[in-house]
Amino acid sequence: MSKTPLARAVALATLGASLTLPSLAQADFIGDSKATLELRNFYMNRDLRDPGVAQSKREEWAQGFILKAESGFTEGTVGFGLDAYAGLGLKLDSSDERAGTGLLPNGFGNEGPDEYSELSGAVKARISKTVGKVGGLMPKLPIVSSGDSRLLPQVFTGGMITSQEIDGLTLNGGQLRDVNQRASTDRVDITATNIGGESDRYNFAGGDYKFNGGNTTVGLWYGELEDIYDQKLYNLIHVQPIGDWKLGANLAYFDSQNNGSRRAGKIDNNLTSVNLWAGIGAHTFRLGYQKVSGHGAFPFLNETDPYIVNYIQILDFTREDEKSWQARYDVNFASYGIPGLTAFVRYVTGDGFDGVGGASGKEWERDVDISYIIQQGPLKNLGVRWRNAMVRSNASIGDLDENRLIVSYTIPLM
Repeated sequence: MSKTPLARAVALATLGASLTLPSLAQADFIGDSKATLELRNFYMNRDLRDPGVAQSKREEWAQGFILKAESGFTEGTVGFGLDAYAGLGLKLDSSDERAGTGLLPNGFGNEGPDEYSELSGAVKARISKTVGKVGGLMPKLPIVSSGDSRLLPQVFTGGMITSQEIDGLTLNGGQLRDVNQRASTDRVDITATNIGGESDRYNFAGGDYKFNGGNTTVGLWYGELEDIYDQKLYNLIHVQPIGDWKLGANLAYFDSQNNGSRRAGKIDNNLTSVNLWAGIGAHTFRLGYQKVSGHGAFPFLNETDPYIVNYIQILDFTREDEKSWQARYDVNFASYGIPGLTAFVRYVTGDGFDGVGGASGKEWERDVDISYIIQQGPLKNLGVRWRNAMVRSNASIGDLDENRLIVSYTIPLM
């Protein structure tokens, strides 16, 4: 029987671990290990609302398998461990005319292969409360956050260190060398959205400090895509309970400049992001404001999730000189006897940029997002999520209507 790419990937990961275990077989290494297999079924339909163009719709359906395994650490002053990731994507429905949703490695005019797979691993070491990793990484930091909004996640190759030696203070630093994008089997140089250029080094450092009983966090971060741009991020988060209410604010300011040999030309950009919320019981009300100033659009690593309030389902509102406002309402139905059911509706409008043909730029997006996760029984952790978005814009993206239906089931393996 021929093995699927996922089976081969799992076998390789298991073989590597088994060869290493005899010398590492310590209680913490095994006892603290964990592994999960996520089954992710993803349908996506994007109506481009223009029957006169070559492609008026993107519509695909795919099945993903995501295996993640993390060992504990061996005993001793310096503890060692291993992490592994394997992913398999299967095409269930596509065509040359409907390709290009980002679920599969294809594009308009070529529906691509029937399957694709990924495999990565990392070696890690721990001293006290400091952990270093080298290999496949999925960082989730304000300055760089690996994207996971399609079938398979984005995986970088590099090294990073996380230190929590001081109570309340978390420090991170590292370098990323290449990336396996969400719908790809190739490792390529790192690129930036909005500005172009590519580099084989992204350096980052920073951290955050929590105080005031954990209610207040300050953060300072630095990122550098060598020879393209560098970026500073200043962040303040505060949560304040008042009676039955919980009020919060997340303020972020980015300062981006061209770097080194300036492969993407001049960059001199600032972005301000303000996220305010008020919650009571099952309900949360949010307001957001985002402003881009300086020269050019806001840069961030391609396919990552930037730490800005108006980066949403389709649009990111990061055009040169764009100002945007958000209103959002969330509800958790656990208070009404339906635990696991959550929903939100969101509206963002932006203006101040140059539209097509020099027109005064205006655009808006409305999102509806409903999720349900089964809380108990044999199908515990089975989740269903419907994401609907409507975009109207006089920028190059034009008008769009989009639906995503995601069914996921996470199985704990150990």
